[in-house]
Amino acid sequence: MLKYFLFLFPFISVAQEVFKPSVNPLEMIPMSVEATMKADGHLDEPAWKEAKSIFLNFQVEPFQGRKASFSSEVKVIYNQHFLYVGAILKDTIGRNRYRSPNLKRDYVFGENDLFGLALDGFSDKRNAIVLQSNAYGAQRDLLSFDDRQYDYDWDGLYRVRTHRSDSSWVAEFAIPWQTLRYPKTDGKAAQDWGINFFRLRRASNELTVWSPHPRSMTPLRMDYAGRMKGIVPPPPTATNIRFIPYLLENVRKTEGTELGNSSYETFKMGGEIKWAVSPTTILDLTFQTDFAQADVDRQVNNISRFSVFFPERRQFFLENASLFSAGLAPINQVLGGSMYIQPFFSRTIGLDANVNPIAITAGSRMVYRSEQRNIGGIFMRQGEGDGDPYTNFYVGRYSENVGAQNRIGAIVTSKQSISKQQSTAALDAFFRFNQKLSFSGMVTITQDNRANQDGLAAYGQLLYTTNLYTAYWTNTWVTENYNPAMGFVSRRNITSNAIGIDMNVRKAWMPSWVRSWEPGVYTEFYHSLKTGKLIEQHILSGPLWFNLQNGGILGGYIEASVQNLEETFSPVGIEIKPGYYDYFRKGFLLASDPSGPYSGSFEYGWGGYYNGFLHTIDAKGRFAPIPFINLGLTWSRNIFERMGVRQENKTVDLLILESRLALSPRLQWIGFYQKNTTDQLNAINMRLAWEYQPLSYVYLVFNASDYQGTDKTTQKQQSFLAKLSFLKQF
Repeated sequence: MLKYFLFLFPFISVAQEVFKPSVNPLEMIPMSVEATMKADGHLDEPAWKEAKSIFLNFQVEPFQGRKASFSSEVKVIYNQHFLYVGAILKDTIGRNRYRSPNLKRDYVFGENDLFGLALDGFSDKRNAIVLQSNAYGAQRDLLSFDDRQYDYDWDGLYRVRTHRSDSSWVAEFAIPWQTLRYPKTDGKAAQDWGINFFRLRRASNELTVWSPHPRSMTPLRMDYAGRMKGIVPPPPTATNIRFIPYLLENVRKTEGTELGNSSYETFKMGGEIKWAVSPTTILDLTFQTDFAQADVDRQVNNISRFSVFFPERRQFFLENASLFSAGLAPINQVLGGSMYIQPFFSRTIGLDANVNPIAITAGSRMVYRSEQRNIGGIFMRQGEGDGDPYTNFYVGRYSENVGAQNRIGAIVTSKQSISKQQSTAALDAFFRFNQKLSFSGMVTITQDNRANQDGLAAYGQLLYTTNLYTAYWTNTWVTENYNPAMGFVSRRNITSNAIGIDMNVRKAWMPSWVRSWEPGVYTEFYHSLKTGKLIEQHILSGPLWFNLQNGGILGGYIEASVQNLEETFSPVGIEIKPGYYDYFRKGFLLASDPSGPYSGSFEYGWGGYYNGFLHTIDAKGRFAPIPFINLGLTWSRNIFERMGVRQENKTVDLLILESRLALSPRLQWIGFYQKNTTDQLNAINMRLAWEYQPLSYVYLVFNASDYQGTDKTTQKQQSFLAKLSFLKQF
């Protein structure tokens, strides 16, 4: 490991500019109008011609500080009902060549021609509402907190339309005041808000912004934002309530020794109420909660000793998830190590151990956010499941902002039923010492009254980021009895250290098709907390890793591993006896431009694996000739040779087919098929989604699956549902 660090050391000394926020930030003044505007993507009303323009002149990628290659003009006007943002984005690529592989909401940022804004209504220089549109009018929105935590699945109520020509594309936003968050006002006093605008031109993979920020950050770092001066928003409405009822018809059939033979039809009514009690306080109520339209989980073949972390996909729990997300997780799935320590993980609510849904009869969530502190509470009541007639879930969260960029907090959870009560408490902290160095940490305890057990876990993480490199050190401690009933932990009875460095070298001598050389070294060491014995070790190095100008990747890596098994381990059914194993693996990754009409990636790894040999193949392909058609394929293969006690040879495959056909960003058909040879799983999910008015939907969903049960017989289940939801804003 030392030789890799020595190899990289000469580059660490190269100066890269990470500048401080300007003491005189850029300023803009929106224009107030009486007229009602029609958001149609044409900017042809007289008010647009009168409004003052600002321009996105600062290039962040690929050359920090260089002038933008194409003009991006932005205007802001408002009336008593809406804040309007219009953007004229010059280009020469042609009206039919703007990059948008698909039209789904909350698309992948780096795959699209897009324009967006980050708005800090409270001017706390920490938090932002982020609204975006691609060239075809598909929306992407999120909430950002300190540019470290994000609510990607928050859906704001706003309208955006676009128009494309051979010389430019235009985006026009109409944002209701109810969607925005700002201090109380009498409708007469002017306010100053933090704001930034950004554009990604995907043909050249160029990111430009209005208010400059370093390349190591994103446009969501609001301490680098400009100022929108003199805006006079209306007072909050007296009610500001969203009522979203739904009707659901579900037909379900099961066959098999494990699932039982049954067929039934159900009709269900329920809904949600969102009440903006004040600009800082939101109350959500849910009754007969349903998640039938949620995305299905992507299957994985887990061959590690870690538990798999499946992300939350249910909308109610996704919104405001960042407030309750205290704990440790990998940074961008790459940096910081592999450990998860989450005192609260919402997938423990409404799902049993086998991920089968359990009815949620009612629930509530209260969230208070201000410049100084954040407070949140959740109550959910779950119906019969896991051997209890009902279960109540409680979550309380508090965080306090300290200084300009620091935060301390606490979270408490409790799972209560007739048979047991399990509780978790945690104290956490985040400190940003300067633009480059930050620290996060947590101490958490659990208590189980039935087992009469207490558990403890803790972590600390240092993160140092510049334009040239990112370095980290993560230290974790988890006792054997640590068991967050409403949370998630990767493994217990360990202490671990993850240390790594990831570089971003850009030099004139590099070929023109290479944007950056990104070598890195990533290490993880796991020891038994009881004995201090080394139980697992990984040293991964990617000395030849290149990010290409078009967004593709060309990389190779090597990995040295140590496994010290204290008990039998059986990945994909292959029994490996306890003992000491030392092995070495190699691999490479090739990935094309992800925004093109044809894109794909291929990763191949080979080398030792415990006492045998393992080949891994991960291949992805996508065909998207126009934004309205998107077809994808994912294939994973694991080939085991001379493995385990019986020196087995075994091949395990996972195949995923996806399709998305869109008539518009608001009417789409999505198909999803999975086949996993581990348990002979075949699963189909087909969904028609129509957003017939903002945040009001019609869903038609068909699910079918069959798999091999523990008795080697086939288990089958099918369901069809129709769901209608309607949003009414008061």
